[in-house]
Amino acid sequence: MTDHIISVKNLYHTYQSGPLQKAALLDITMEIERGSCAAIIGITGSGKSTLVQHFNGLLRPTSGTVAVDGVNVQARGGDLKVLRQRVGMLFQFPEAQLFEHTVYADVAFGPRRLKLSKREVRTRVLQALETVGLPPHTYAQRSPFELSGGQRRRVALAGVLAMLPKILVLDEPTTGLDADGRTEFYYYLQRVQQKDGVTVILVSHDMSEVATLADQLFVLHNGRLVMQGTPRAIFGQGNILHQWGLTEPPLSELLIQLHKQGLAIPLDVFTLEEALHALQEIETTRHEKENV
Repeated sequence: MTDHIISVKNLYHTYQSGPLQKAALLDITMEIERGSCAAIIGITGSGKSTLVQHFNGLLRPTSGTVAVDGVNVQARGGDLKVLRQRVGMLFQFPEAQLFEHTVYADVAFGPRRLKLSKREVRTRVLQALETVGLPPHTYAQRSPFELSGGQRRRVALAGVLAMLPKILVLDEPTTGLDADGRTEFYYYLQRVQQKDGVTVILVSHDMSEVATLADQLFVLHNGRLVMQGTPRAIFGQGNILHQWGLTEPPLSELLIQLHKQGLAIPLDVFTLEEALHALQEIETTRHEKENV
């Protein structure tokens, strides 16, 4: 039986500003599997950030239910402190929130607020820095402001990981990073998921990022969930995806164009490795025909 760490049923959320109301989420029902990487995509204003803010109780449902690791977010008297320890959130440009004099102190800030022992705080900080590829003996006593943009973002990620979350929500996590910074961040994010079993929820406009990282994909449009499935299944329905203002990853677009030009690449090819294998088979077949 599939183990769902997040279950959303008939979720509606309406923003109220005086007499004005704006419906942001409309009848969302979805489930996210424990240990997976789920991506939530959609054009600006589709409701992505509103949705994920329900996962740690920053927002409460207007109606419907959100259950996170067995905790009902809407329940009165619910322990939001416990919920927010289980769900770590990293918003856009998190390095802008770094403020301590050393990397160690910044990563230790959250655990210290939990009133943990110095030994436990130290253990968590050192493990978190190792996990994101910042060896403590090299980085712990450095100022975060001396580091590159990608390294500062990994310090911010370490600060969230030091809280030992079961779920990690990232809203546009690689915005502003160069290609090397993005690649490094992807590597350590996948390491967190695989090594520690953390469920990763990714909000992104980057279809390449989504195709690389996600197991599950949820497409929002005007507050409604309009598509869900694996990235392979979703990106294989390009015409439908275009209706919601989205496009396939660049590799998928390229393969589609090559197929239209007569190159016999199977339509279900999705990854770079699969594309290379298909091209090798085409080349092998061509040589065999020429030698007949």
